[in-house]
Amino acid sequence: QVQLVESGGGLVQTGGSLRLSCVASGRTFRGNIMGWFRQAPGKEREFLANIDQNGRSTDYADSVKGRFSISRDTAENTMSLLMNSLKPEDTAVYYCAGRCTNYYSGLCREYTYWGQGTQVTVSS
Repeated sequence: QVQLVESGGGLVQTGGSLRLSCVASGRTFRGNIMGWFRQAPGKEREFLANIDQNGRSTDYADSVKGRFSISRDTAENTMSLLMNSLKPEDTAVYYCAGRCTNYYSGLCREYTYWGQGTQVTVSS
């Protein structure tokens, strides 16, 4: 059974930082693009970032570019999202995703596997 499990969410003040982790099990994602998304209450799921198979190429949504950093450890089958300068509008459930199925112009918004999400709340 393939699983992606996120952790690291929590409550943080505006301007603070959090590091989210995603641990994959059941299959290797070594050859796959992986990504991070979030969904705030009443809003659609939002693409945040993706990282290529080797961890060398990354792409970000404009809303998080310069503040968030995606990374992965291919050997450990894990992925992280370092979030700096957090704002109240970053409050959402954050999801990791694996095995890109729709890659276009450096961005992947469709994946086969999804985690259950971790809540991030940024207080003002």
